Amino acid sequence: MASLEKEGLVEESRSSISQESACISNLGNLDSAEASKSSNIFSVFLEPIQWIQMLSSQLNPTFIIGIVIVYGLNLGFSGSFFKVVTDYYWKDVQKVQPSVVQLYIGLYYIPWIMKPVWGLLTDVFPIRGYRRRPYFVLAGVLGGVSALMVALIGNLPAALALSCFIGIAAGMAIADVTIDACIATNSIEVRSLAPDMQSLCGFCSSAGALIGYSTSGFFVHHLGAQGALILMSIPPVFITVLGFVIYEMRSPCLHPEKQKKMGTLGVAVKGMYQTIKFPQVWKPSLYMYLSLALSISTHEGQFYWYTDAKAGPGFSQESVGAIYAIGAMASMVGVLIYHKTLKDIPFRNLLFFAQLLYGASGMLDLIFILRWNLVLGIPDYFFVITEECISRIISRIRWIPMIVLSTRLCPLGIEGTFFALLMCIDSLGSLTSKWGGGMVLHVFHVTRTDFTNLWLVILIRNILRIATLGLIFLVPKADPSDALIPQDILMTHSTVTSDDEGLELVPKNDRSPELLLNL
Repeated sequence: MASLEKEGLVEESRSSISQESACISNLGNLDSAEASKSSNIFSVFLEPIQWIQMLSSQLNPTFIIGIVIVYGLNLGFSGSFFKVVTDYYWKDVQKVQPSVVQLYIGLYYIPWIMKPVWGLLTDVFPIRGYRRRPYFVLAGVLGGVSALMVALIGNLPAALALSCFIGIAAGMAIADVTIDACIATNSIEVRSLAPDMQSLCGFCSSAGALIGYSTSGFFVHHLGAQGALILMSIPPVFITVLGFVIYEMRSPCLHPEKQKKMGTLGVAVKGMYQTIKFPQVWKPSLYMYLSLALSISTHEGQFYWYTDAKAGPGFSQESVGAIYAIGAMASMVGVLIYHKTLKDIPFRNLLFFAQLLYGASGMLDLIFILRWNLVLGIPDYFFVITEECISRIISRIRWIPMIVLSTRLCPLGIEGTFFALLMCIDSLGSLTSKWGGGMVLHVFHVTRTDFTNLWLVILIRNILRIATLGLIFLVPKADPSDALIPQDILMTHSTVTSDDEGLELVPKNDRSPELLLNL
């Protein structure tokens, strides 16, 4: 009997121990699950930081800071703030028709079209042994002075105000071409990080645009369109400081002779000419121009309609800024989508589907202008935010691969100049888009108060976007990591014949099939 009682006690103790161990194991599983959840949450915040640390370790930290300042402050914040404030400036202060405003805005692109000139200056004409740093300082001073003039001087004639705005754009363009030269150099030297650098540029510009758009409506409402322009003088200060801190190796030849400079300039120009003749280069360059030019801009007509209380929804200044700010957040989502899932897709495949979606998303503008969203029971504010987010995500996914493709087309030695040439082509496409859109708005009589034919202008724009798909054969089928041109394209020497006074950059017997990609 005693033995049976002992056995029962032993069994009870064993069962209690097993239950306690099971409880402990369940608690351990719960703790591990909670720990994994918390680690996943922390990883979301830590991953961007680790990514930045990786780029800083592989590249120079001051170069990463330069990207943040130029793309975040100079292009992101200033570009977005400049866009909203100048729209209200021309509309409320100068009282200009939307078609005329588009012609004015087209003139903003002149400094961007001159990017090859700035690129030649940075590549060929160093100042005190530096090729990049002095031009950051020049960009900051020019942009800051121009912003202060238009903000502080009242009753400016339209021509003088336009000149100041072009000066602000020139400061942005010079800083952009200078940092782009650094990006092109690093993209050639560390090819695997080229998509990461462009993703960082896109993320910084989107983050800066978010801040710029978020604050633009508030400052326009409280300071007026002209007074708000005083904030445009802040980013140039950082650009000027960047010129003194960014790392750059000083050239040992501090005072090159003028003849040698002109000889180097001639070699650079000839190198650009010879490079652009390659089918691997001129075909995608032509596509980038036409894809931008054929998508005529209707922005000013839509902006005047957005803010018209009678014909349109009558959005307030704060609402316009908030809509653009949400669109900037969507641009950041577009950057993340590209970086996480699309950066390794061949150029032609990605650009085909991106252009197709770009044309389809334009139909949302048509639905909004015709007010079909109200028929469907969708409020104006909700619909325009949805449309803005979709179009921004698609635009970013469409734009980044074209920039990555441009970096892959740059020959070593004149990478800054040639990348500036490609960006000049893009700016020329944007200029054509602005002026073409302004002409169409004028032809269809879209004015400050008459928006009867605005829907027809948007329909024409959407048809042209879809038609661009017929030019996709100009884009190479290559992956972003493939070599599109020889890296030593300007270092390969050959004899110049009397029939061809140019340089034979790649000898005919050295042109491997891998480099002659199927376009």
